[in-house]
Amino acid sequence: MSSATATSSSPSGRAPASGLQDQIDAMQATRLGGLLPTLPALAGLFPGGGLRHGCVYTVPNSTTLVMALLAAPSRDGAWCGVVGLPDFGIEAAAGLGIALDRLVQVPRPGDRWLAVTAALVDALPVVAVRPPSPARSADAARLAARLRQRGGVLLVAGPWTAGEAELTIEARHWEGLGLGPGHGSLSGMSVTVVAAAGHGGGMTRRASVVFAGGGPHPPNDAAGLPHLPAGRSGAAWDEAGFLREGTG
Repeated sequence: MSSATATSSSPSGRAPASGLQDQIDAMQATRLGGLLPTLPALAGLFPGGGLRHGCVYTVPNSTTLVMALLAAPSRDGAWCGVVGLPDFGIEAAAGLGIALDRLVQVPRPGDRWLAVTAALVDALPVVAVRPPSPARSADAARLAARLRQRGGVLLVAGPWTAGEAELTIEARHWEGLGLGPGHGSLSGMSVTVVAAAGHGGGMTRRASVVFAGGGPHPPNDAAGLPHLPAGRSGAAWDEAGFLREGTG
């Protein structure tokens, strides 16, 4: 099973998401309620335990965390879009529970990234994007208004103005045997995720999370977790903390 991969151009000149709208409308019976769900290990980072419709969340330093935030909506039947993230590994996404048959990827939109993102926001309930450069304030405001109108959620892997919250990984700790540069057997990674409220106020929340094969999970919820295959080496993991495809 593979994800649908769109490109930034097409013979018809239509936006990448336009041809998918009828299929999405047919397959996605209802738009989720006032909050998009999050995985239990991340729920404590958000008021109400989920992602608010119509809001932007920034995730500047971890593709793994972007994947984890997409996982629960995807498991619940939502379509997800990913723009400008060529390192968004399919193996890692599937391992976190993202449904690849409801995933639309535009890995290299070029200078059309904003138009592509806006098109996907029109069609999909949750979209992740890594802007190649900061968006102008006016462009960001127009996209935010579109997002509120459609009731979607936007995850920005980079800087953004007026986000609902910024989520960062504050500390990482690798777990496994014989770990060292380029060698060792990894069983997982424990991190501290920090959610700082936007708009210049609100509280900062923290959660300790373990990524172990099918993670993330709270640290005290290790029983029965799936683990990475034996023999995976430290070189198989990138600095964002997810397994690179074609390694090991």
